[in-house]
Amino acid sequence: MASHWEEFYATHLPPSDFEDNRMLLKEFCDRHNKSGDRIVLVTSGGTTVPLEHNTVRFVDNFSAGTRGAASAEYFLEHGYAVIFMHRLKSLEPYTRHFNGQKFMDMLELNDRGPNTTITVKPDSVDVLAPILANYKVAQDNGKILYVTFTTVSDYFWLLRSACECLQPLGTKALLYLAAAVSDFYIPSNQMPTHKIQSGAGAPTISLQLVPKLLAPLVSLWVPQAYVVSFKLETDESILITKARDSLNKYKHKLVIGNILQTRRQKVVFVTPESSYEVSLTRDQMMNAMEIEDLIVSNIVIGHSDYIGSFKY
Repeated sequence: MASHWEEFYATHLPPSDFEDNRMLLKEFCDRHNKSGDRIVLVTSGGTTVPLEHNTVRFVDNFSAGTRGAASAEYFLEHGYAVIFMHRLKSLEPYTRHFNGQKFMDMLELNDRGPNTTITVKPDSVDVLAPILANYKVAQDNGKILYVTFTTVSDYFWLLRSACECLQPLGTKALLYLAAAVSDFYIPSNQMPTHKIQSGAGAPTISLQLVPKLLAPLVSLWVPQAYVVSFKLETDESILITKARDSLNKYKHKLVIGNILQTRRQKVVFVTPESSYEVSLTRDQMMNAMEIEDLIVSNIVIGHSDYIGSFKY
């Protein structure tokens, strides 16, 4: 009898650009594996749940991809190659610093008729230059691969493909599963083909639980990888218990727990053996340090210890 996740793949088609992305993922992983690099797969942003095959309406969540985009930058600083698998139009590494109006405010238009030029304002150069320099290093050295998803089905297909490509790296592969994956979905065979018509009255929509891919991911797809998941709660009293339940169930290496209201200032690292808090000091917050800097630094240490202790 097929498992829940096997049934999901059997009843949902891959995204239209799936084969192109699979080739890009394989080339990226093979190249960095030959170079001896560590590779981290960072998933980021939220997934949508379409209500129709020709999608007009869908269920979404609030994730903008802030944590994933920031963390990708810090992994690059630590020498990792990064697969950045993110929701289309969510925040991305480097460009996240200049989203929307902020970037336009850094520019100056020099109106000289046909010789009009655009320059960076003098007081913005110190802000833009180091970010642009880091971006160029990552791009020019082929250290980051961008892969996009929109629906929960897209995410499932791309995640499995990325894991298949990462599997040969063994312990050098790190999975940082920061995407906000939908908990519920509508099976493909239960979705209407066309837009739901309001004239027919309020629709009755039956949602099913999304399969938990951590189980096959850890046990089948990348059994030697260092797998990190996230647990977001609003009730601090249940956070560690829920995180440890996840570790016991899926047998991965680390759960990073965070509370909705304080997730930008502190998180808790929960391993099978212990738990400890990682938080920004007041001085660090005043200096605009990001919690993702500390999160990634701690994960890199844990990943190095894991590689060193692995028994081949």
